[in-house]
Amino acid sequence: MAKRHRSLALFIVLVVGIGWAVGATNLPGAWYAGLHKPPFNPPNWIFAPTWTVLYVMIAVAGWRTYLQDDATALPMQFWLAQMILNFLWSPVFFTLHHMTFALAIILTLLAVIVSFIWVQWHENRMAAALFIPYAGWVAFASLLNYSLYRLN
Repeated sequence: MAKRHRSLALFIVLVVGIGWAVGATNLPGAWYAGLHKPPFNPPNWIFAPTWTVLYVMIAVAGWRTYLQDDATALPMQFWLAQMILNFLWSPVFFTLHHMTFALAIILTLLAVIVSFIWVQWHENRMAAALFIPYAGWVAFASLLNYSLYRLN
C-alpha cells in the first residue's frame, strides 16, 4: 500500500512540477498581451489554478493507468503522448509565437485525450472520467488558439 501511495505522489509531483516549470519558462509576455483577443478570452489569472487542478487529475489518471498496464499498453502510450503534446504547446505558442504549429499540436492533443478516454472507458472508467474536464478545457483552448490565429 505504501508503494502505491509513493507512486501516486511521484505522478502528481512530476506532472504538476513539469507543468509549472513549462508554464513558468514560457510566459505569455508582451507578445501575447499585444494580440487581438476574442471576447471569450479568459483573464490570465484563471490559467494557473485551472491547469493545477487539471494536472492533478491527469496525474491520477496516469497513475491508475500505470497500475493497470505496463508502459507499452495502448492506454499508457496515449497518456504519455498527451503529456508530451501538452508540455510542447506552451513553448511553441508563447515562446516561438508559432500559432499555426501550436494549433496543430493542440488539436492533436485533443484527439489523443479523446482516444485515451475511449480506450479507458471500459478498462478504467475513473481514469477516463478524470480526463473529461481536461478534454473540455483543451477543446476550449483549441478554439481560443484558432481565434487568436484568425484575429492576428
